Amino acid sequence: MISLNNTCSFNVEFWQQSCEYMADGDSRTGATMKTRHTKTLQLPRSISTSNSRTASSLPISATGVHSGFKRLIRVTTLLAFAGLAFGGPKLAPDLPKNSNSMVDVIVQFHNPPTKAQLKQLGAYGKMKKIFNGINAAHLSLPMSTVQALESDPSIVYISPDRPTAGSLDMVAATVNATMAWQYGWDGTGVGVAVIDSGVTPKNDLMASDGVNSRVVYSESFIGVSDTTDGYGHGTHVAGVVGGNGKDSSGVGFTRMFRGMAPNVNLINLRVLDQNGAGTESGVIAAIDRAIQLKNTYNIRVLNLSLGHPVYESYKLDPLCQEVEAAWKAGIVVVVAAGNYGRENSYGRHGYGTIASPGNDPYVITVGATNMNGSSSRDNDTIASYSSKGPTMVDHIVKPDLVAPGNSVVSLLASPTCTLFMSFPKTQVNTSTYETLGSTGAAGSYFRLSGTSMATPVVSGAAALMIQKQPSLTPDQIKARLMKSATRLFPQHSYGVDFLSQVKYDSQSDIFAVGAGYLDINAALASTDLPTLPALSPVAVFNSITGKVTIMRDFSVVWGDSVVWGDSVIWGSGLSTILNGSSVIWGSSVVWGDCTMSGISVIWGGAVDIRSPLQALSADDGDTDTLPDPTTAAPLP
Repeated sequence: MISLNNTCSFNVEFWQQSCEYMADGDSRTGATMKTRHTKTLQLPRSISTSNSRTASSLPISATGVHSGFKRLIRVTTLLAFAGLAFGGPKLAPDLPKNSNSMVDVIVQFHNPPTKAQLKQLGAYGKMKKIFNGINAAHLSLPMSTVQALESDPSIVYISPDRPTAGSLDMVAATVNATMAWQYGWDGTGVGVAVIDSGVTPKNDLMASDGVNSRVVYSESFIGVSDTTDGYGHGTHVAGVVGGNGKDSSGVGFTRMFRGMAPNVNLINLRVLDQNGAGTESGVIAAIDRAIQLKNTYNIRVLNLSLGHPVYESYKLDPLCQEVEAAWKAGIVVVVAAGNYGRENSYGRHGYGTIASPGNDPYVITVGATNMNGSSSRDNDTIASYSSKGPTMVDHIVKPDLVAPGNSVVSLLASPTCTLFMSFPKTQVNTSTYETLGSTGAAGSYFRLSGTSMATPVVSGAAALMIQKQPSLTPDQIKARLMKSATRLFPQHSYGVDFLSQVKYDSQSDIFAVGAGYLDINAALASTDLPTLPALSPVAVFNSITGKVTIMRDFSVVWGDSVVWGDSVIWGSGLSTILNGSSVIWGSSVVWGDCTMSGISVIWGGAVDIRSPLQALSADDGDTDTLPDPTTAAPLP
């Protein structure tokens, strides 16, 4: 199952909930239309960098899950960067071993599959979906047939149809969105596709005339026609992107919960059910639809607040290949980094936990910050649960930037949605934003924490940039956002789990905050027009010298340029930062006191072969105000 970055992880065992594989059926089910040089970083020489392919049991803490619950899932396969374990290079490591079992798979081809090829495959099982964005098909086949297909030269890779599951007023001020609104930039005319658990009609999503909805297209990809949000995640995300604050404005209101682009059009593509469950094939089909409808609804931004752990290289991952197809079609793809920053198996302190498809170098991958109860950026810190790079297997430098994601207040789909009913801590009292009426749980808004919430902040920023300058390409938008980001974080900070009061230490290095903190006003003021791709760079570890090299690629924007070079994007002190004496905006070697085994895991390419695609949000984020560090429980 695919799940939202940790919204599906509230059970006693992380990921331990029924993960149904759902037949995609007709992908149009439930469709409804409405109006429409190289720099180095020294690591201890004693660190082991074994790329062993021997199966290992590696527990990963489920960030964002109640502290009293188990935080461990098992990493059962350690892959070498050079190859894939189990069954050969064409078979994903999480495919079943039983040759007699039936399995839903996504088969990727070198070229668009012919009718003869598809007919031949269909004879062994069931053809469910042919994708347009990538050369791939979704089939149900016996595992014995899948194993036999490994020798087919026309096939690139076969992976299972993996399961998925899945305060705003301060956010706007923190990222300088309010300054953009003063100049009239509100997302008018721009379409943002929200691929999530659905979007329920709300007053805050209506047009200024109060009659027409700005949710201009809705479609379900979960086998039912209902496109509303029974889970509660997608509507919250939609509100962060484009809510206009209708239900929190006027007489008697003290706070207004308005999204980043309050007049943007929304394309609702539902891929998760009322329990936050769905399938990877559903997400791919939804992205296909967004590409098809790009010109009809001017879809220029795609928001993915969901992900699953990395199983293989992004070059083989079908979800990564699909987001690249959208990017190359002219759609800015914004993806959640993941909520695994508290994961400390083998002493790696959350490094190497970026989720897929956030591990793809094309997309904009977003980490989360904690505003600590104020709209000022001065006291903001990295959220303790925000996933850190480098990415597993490919070692891409991620996240690309960070935005507010902790305790974000946004739209409530309904008081009966799963998240609201199951987790009372998400509820907001009406007295926090209005002076009239009775007090109690609000019927229009609630709060969630996670990189799921930070992602739509950046999606809304992209929409504003496109409204101002429609000719911008996805690469130009990514480059401007990263170059204009601010780097004001303290060298070291800590977050305290809202429920357990456990303290988690962080350092503001390149793998925690990327290029820095989103600044919408600075991004809108930029006039730079880079002409090269804005792919995120690769980090390389040398086991002999104990150094990490941030590889320069002269074919991308920040290869070697005074305007776009690495020191501009990742900090003016980069020349001294990567020499082993300090980290980006920090004072100790990157990964601080990570153990030797932790470094080995990060650079060895560990993958989890059990976890579903998860919604990247949770009800147990960091506390909004930092307590006395002497009274907080220590890092476990």
